[in-house]
Amino acid sequence: MLKRKITTRLLEWKAEKNKPCLLVKGARQVGKTFIIDNFAKANYENYLYVNFELFPAYKSIFDGNLDIKTLLRKLEATFPQVNFEPGKTIFFFDEIQSCPNARVALKTFALDGTFDVIASGSLLGLSYKDISSYPVGYERVIELYPLDFEEFLWGAGFKVDLIELARTHFFNKTEMDKYLIDRFADQFQLFMLTGGMPKIVNTFFETNSLGKVLQMQRALIDNYLTDIAKYASATDKQKINKCFSSIPAQLAKKNKKFMFSNIDSEKVNGGARQFESSLDWLRDAGIVHFCYNLNEPALPLATNIKLDHFKVFMRDTGLLIAMLEQGVQRAILEHDFYINEGGIIENLCAAEIGTRYERVMYFDRKSRLEIDFILNIDGRAVAVEVKSGGNTKAKSLDSIIENYKTVKRYVKFEKNCNVYTDDKNIEHYPLFMIMFL
Repeated sequence: MLKRKITTRLLEWKAEKNKPCLLVKGARQVGKTFIIDNFAKANYENYLYVNFELFPAYKSIFDGNLDIKTLLRKLEATFPQVNFEPGKTIFFFDEIQSCPNARVALKTFALDGTFDVIASGSLLGLSYKDISSYPVGYERVIELYPLDFEEFLWGAGFKVDLIELARTHFFNKTEMDKYLIDRFADQFQLFMLTGGMPKIVNTFFETNSLGKVLQMQRALIDNYLTDIAKYASATDKQKINKCFSSIPAQLAKKNKKFMFSNIDSEKVNGGARQFESSLDWLRDAGIVHFCYNLNEPALPLATNIKLDHFKVFMRDTGLLIAMLEQGVQRAILEHDFYINEGGIIENLCAAEIGTRYERVMYFDRKSRLEIDFILNIDGRAVAVEVKSGGNTKAKSLDSIIENYKTVKRYVKFEKNCNVYTDDKNIEHYPLFMIMFL
């Protein structure tokens, strides 16, 4: 069973007093149901599981009054096998987006406080119009993403002590044994290909077959397309499909800014108006995330965001590769990291950063100066460059150092590199150490 970091957050939530209900959101097949189910079974004496998508009849439990007495009476009548013992029972409402009234009822359960309640959903951002009243203040929303690289290493059997050794080299900025760097780099390459969907990663660990991985990834992409057909409005389906299908080509450009004109050449004029809501749909479904350009690389970063200038990355890099033509897997195995203009590596690094930072941002100045990522780390603006190919020159970082004194730290991740700091105070790290940033 794959170990996930979110389990620690679930245990911390359980230990709280007067806690809100917990709402776990995330794309399909990131492991929400599996993780919460195992957590509930391991930590509670009594467990009620309700899946509104598999059993739509259960939605009628939440018709009518939503006071605690009425709800408990209905639940006890529907699930007589469950012991509703106060303080020792957890309710898990799965695919709650299919029952908007159950989302409203989270306030009732939180106010009562007799039972712990977790809800989860894959398409929560798409059903907001169906909810009559959000339980603001009575639910805590956390998002589950695909596995990050450290979680992948745990699954691959890497010892925690070895990962901590690499972490120590990162934070102390000290050179690391080249043999160990190569072993981590090999796993980083495999992680790039498998992505972080738990079922797919498990299949790879069990079979060592990248062919089966690719087959499962393409099946999951088909499932996403099915979700679009099922849940999107009739007027949006085709536009969402076009946005989704354009992502690999958008990331293949040297300038990876998302261009609406690249979606449909017949709708160059008014492209943003035509497709903006379609991109929002993909983001709300947990499939993609945005990386916004900044007016200036200065704190506070949030006040410098250019909302109309952004890149779109896939949440799972393995799925991005699966959207490309045959042969890309092999090219990556042959260490051709510069295939697709480095878009694959940049996507992987954006996904890693996106699991730990609320926003992912970059800085581009009239396409002549571009820094892959700008982060706020410990109250300092940090410029981050990712180099996937043989050209490891850092002209953009040099320009930042010279012209933007608001940036206080310079970090570069690159292929075939050890840990060191150069005479310009630029920190250099192997690509896999993005997991420590």
